Amino acid sequence: MKIKYLFLCLCLISGSLFGQKAYQANWESIDSRPVPAWFEDAKFGIFIHWGLYSVPAYSPSARDKVGVYDRYAEWYWRRWQEPNKTQHFFTDFHNKAFGPNVKYQDFTQHFKAEMFQPDEWAQLFENAGAKYVVLTSKHHEGFTLWPSKQSWNWNAVDVGPHRDLLGDLTKSVKSKNIKMGYYYSLLEWYNPLYKKETLNEYIDQHMFPQLKDLVNTYHPDLVWTDGEWDYTSDKLRSTEFLSWLYTDSPVRQNVVVNDRWGKETRSKHGGFYTTEYDFVHGEDTSNGIEFAKPWEECRGIAGSFGYNRNENLEDYSSSEQLVHMLINKVARGGNLLLNIGPTADGRIPVIMQQRLTDIGSWLKVNGEGIYGTRKWANAPKVTPASKQYFTQKGKDLYLISTEFPTAALQVAGIKKPASVSLLGSHVAIKSSFKNGTLSIVPPAITPGNSPCQYAWVFKISGGI
Repeated sequence: MKIKYLFLCLCLISGSLFGQKAYQANWESIDSRPVPAWFEDAKFGIFIHWGLYSVPAYSPSARDKVGVYDRYAEWYWRRWQEPNKTQHFFTDFHNKAFGPNVKYQDFTQHFKAEMFQPDEWAQLFENAGAKYVVLTSKHHEGFTLWPSKQSWNWNAVDVGPHRDLLGDLTKSVKSKNIKMGYYYSLLEWYNPLYKKETLNEYIDQHMFPQLKDLVNTYHPDLVWTDGEWDYTSDKLRSTEFLSWLYTDSPVRQNVVVNDRWGKETRSKHGGFYTTEYDFVHGEDTSNGIEFAKPWEECRGIAGSFGYNRNENLEDYSSSEQLVHMLINKVARGGNLLLNIGPTADGRIPVIMQQRLTDIGSWLKVNGEGIYGTRKWANAPKVTPASKQYFTQKGKDLYLISTEFPTAALQVAGIKKPASVSLLGSHVAIKSSFKNGTLSIVPPAITPGNSPCQYAWVFKISGGI
């Protein structure tokens, strides 16, 4: 009896300590799950768009006077094949570069990734200060970067590189203690089952098996879905998958998901909310729009996610612009998922490497004011004209100035701080405090003793 009693007690204790809530297949239950804290702490991630579209590596650019979403090279197949306002760009380019008889499927012969060095990629991401990576496991073309049984002869192991690109990169990224996630397109442009009449067959025979294979085999920290706009989430049975993911999967404790699970779900259901080049539902969010949940901005360093050979230097954001972009998102409570587009042979273009390295150099000095912080509730509203931003961590406040101040900085609504310092600098910072307002005198900083470029972070210790 004593042994049975002890066993029962142990079961009850283990159940209370390690028990997992069972999430039901409905949005009320799914949305009740908090976004794991690691995501809000991370702040900066690397998006990677890599697939057969990396072979033509073409789309019109800003100089062709096309819209933001018309510059995506990863949409090559669809824009080339079907009538749309940019089709002539793709047709002209394809006929000139490859000839009219070359099919999209023929690009598997040129997608070889022969120069792919996953350890070098992971080292670059670590040097950039990224805390998570999201790789396109499968884009809308349906070609997978891992040996998916549901994509026989249309994956990177059966054809092309003959290599598990996703698995190799996952191993290298996780060895750096960086979180690893996968983008997965719910739609496939030319899958014969992806239509209203056979959608359930598509889900049961293709989509669910692929998603569960990704989760069970590679244990992602993040599942980043896309291509949700054709059907509502009930038609895609999204909560059915999420119930399994949150309750029974091997990553149920810490996995993070986004909000792209049906044409009605963005900024409404799922995990964190997403914006894309600052837009969601056609609305520009760059003017400081507030979000009810943790959120993330995704964009390319230039105008495309997939590598676009048609882009010139002026299409690329500068290192300064990217650092300021990161600061803007973090101060507003968000993350920045910054995209790179590798080449078909497996190289990260040098200009992208340079931009990431510059961001990493800034973060090595100022990361304390970025990682693990939260939006300061009393911060002035962020606008496109803002030059000063705030983040908070515990009782400490961080004032981030994207221009080095030439006059005293005023911070109202705080307690008298224990100290004020400039991150990365040993120069003493003079300040005064009166009637709940802190005045910070800019130090004498020269190019010779400046701790960094692009933006400067003042730590106000104990000001909250």
